Amino acid sequence: MLRVANSIIQNAIRNPIQCERGLQTTAVNLKVQSGRYKVTQKRDFPLTYEMANPPHYIAHRKSWNSWNTSNLADGLRSAETTIEDIFIRRFMTGTWHSLVCSEVIIKRQHNHIRVAAIIRQGVPARKMYFLIGYCEELLSSWLQCPVTLELQTVADKKDVIFKYI
Repeated sequence: MLRVANSIIQNAIRNPIQCERGLQTTAVNLKVQSGRYKVTQKRDFPLTYEMANPPHYIAHRKSWNSWNTSNLADGLRSAETTIEDIFIRRFMTGTWHSLVCSEVIIKRQHNHIRVAAIIRQGVPARKMYFLIGYCEELLSSWLQCPVTLELQTVADKKDVIFKYI
């Protein structure tokens, strides 16, 4: 053992460039950064209430974006439920193009799916009613269960801004 250590030291003395190895240590970083938004220089980045609260306030100040029981222990269809939720969110933001002002909340109760969102009043009422029926019918046929949209409307997208950072 001592011979090995001596040979390593002698090699380091002869060729210091080849034997440059070191141990780097840093302080423990206990800050949690995911799900937080950085403050901009001009403080002009708008945040909704859902976005303004950091992730550790889920269940205290804010709620979950998906309400289901498939993630419990021995829950059935957890992967399928997650994929369906992603599909529903993308379908809603694509159908209501540039009209969705908030997060799309999905609530599952037994065999019934309720989708809630805040929509900007950017289209006439007749077209809005058509889009509601269109979304409910297509989602019901694709997901093989009744789907209900619970939409609230606001006059302008600035009405849902909670604060600027």
